[in-house]
Amino acid sequence: MQPYFLPYIGYFQLINLADKFVILDDVQFINKGWINRNYILQKNKPLLFTIPVSKMNSKSLISETKVFYDSGKISKFLKSVKLNYSSSPFFKEVFYLLENIFREKYTGISGLVLSGLYSVNDYLNINTNIIKSSSVYKNQQLKGEERIIDICRQEGADEYFNLSGGVDIYSKEKFESENIKLKFIKTKEIRYKQFENEFTWPLSMIDNLMFNSPEEVKKSLLEFEIL
Repeated sequence: MQPYFLPYIGYFQLINLADKFVILDDVQFINKGWINRNYILQKNKPLLFTIPVSKMNSKSLISETKVFYDSGKISKFLKSVKLNYSSSPFFKEVFYLLENIFREKYTGISGLVLSGLYSVNDYLNINTNIIKSSSVYKNQQLKGEERIIDICRQEGADEYFNLSGGVDIYSKEKFESENIKLKFIKTKEIRYKQFENEFTWPLSMIDNLMFNSPEEVKKSLLEFEIL
């Protein structure tokens, strides 16, 4: 999976399910994609936030993309979180977690994203090992499912899980020909009380954490079906 900054709960369901979770950080950074963007709640509507990155060329890798700290957007993001969630049940704990993520100024977006994933995992007691593809597999010349299959081979894996968005991208027959079972998880709609508003979903994991205890969120990590 590509690395995303505090993505929706389905991503963490996948992390929780996996024995090892590989993030592909040596693939192209997609401008205006979801690596550095997501939604929080604002007055019953999704509010898009963006972690700013420095301008790179169109072929820059995620691992090469730098966080742009001087724009003021990170401070604005934290102020938006505080404004919109300050009266949520678990604001104090989760806002402290967010502040800690940004306390160390990571040069690259992949470092910041990993900090976010590790922080949520620690908060929820998820112990899955997360691996950066750039640091281990040395197979950047391979593309698409060929690369995923090679990573599975190197890990000795006989099962590979992805989110349901990958159904149209990967071929079960291709994986099975390599003695690997390809499976997808589809997140169920996970409802909870968001103040007195009509429920808005899906949003960044920030929203789930603000309104639910770690124990409740941990239960929600099992709310999916396997395709």
